[in-house]
Amino acid sequence: MSQPAPTLLEEISQLRADLDDANYRYYVLDEPTLTDADYDRKLQRLKQLEGEHPELISPDSPTQRVGAAPAEGFPEVAHAIPMLSLDNAFSRDDIVAFAERVAERLECQAEEIEFSCEPKLDGAAVSLVYEQGVLVSGATRGDGRTGEGITSNLRTLRSVPLKLMGKRVPELLEVRGEVIMRHSGFEALNERAREEGSKVFANPRNAAAGSLRQLDPRITATRPLEFHAYQAARLEPDLGDATHSALMARLSTLGFRTSAELTTMYGPDAVADYCEQLGAKRDQL
Repeated sequence: MSQPAPTLLEEISQLRADLDDANYRYYVLDEPTLTDADYDRKLQRLKQLEGEHPELISPDSPTQRVGAAPAEGFPEVAHAIPMLSLDNAFSRDDIVAFAERVAERLECQAEEIEFSCEPKLDGAAVSLVYEQGVLVSGATRGDGRTGEGITSNLRTLRSVPLKLMGKRVPELLEVRGEVIMRHSGFEALNERAREEGSKVFANPRNAAAGSLRQLDPRITATRPLEFHAYQAARLEPDLGDATHSALMARLSTLGFRTSAELTTMYGPDAVADYCEQLGAKRDQL
């Protein structure tokens, strides 16, 4: 007995789910499951159905990543919680001194402190806010208290989920992370700029920041940018006294790319060893 044809809503829902899953596997897991041709076919079919039934278009649809008109400027956005910068530690002694200060406040031994360690990526820090699982706003770090609203530009990044994965999504989530450009993408971008006779970027960090601040999101969409999450600044309902590594694991299940180098360890000497090992393979990261 043949299966009944899917209804319009069922087909649209399935296409969106397939495309979201394909984006996640390609841009977050680096494990593509759809060929480019299959992806394009599904995307074109979804565009066709939404074009015929515009009342069914939703802001979290994969077709809505690029589409906003060029902006005249970026609005100011006040961060609910300041986006503070990190202090530097340049040596093993600096790490030990930091651990001892923390141990004094916690009234414990430095070797008893559990640390969560991961690389600090060099790009542009941004904040993403989700309500009921849907991306509603995105902003730059700015001065830490006030940034620029660049939601339309951030929506063009395939590694930024427009809708969180899973059935149990938080009511409110603010994710902070780094938008980066890999060296291979940076070199290709500059090569294209030289061919066109336009200005080249000095380094990948400047290229990432400049690409995010394009007034036309269609330009941002052409740049090889990636979002890597490093903090859940707000989460409602929260996870109680969750560790940083537990929060990162939660973000991963919601569809975000997190550091594969994230690990936990005890004591400052283990942290210093980790930093040295990471430094030795820095060029391969």
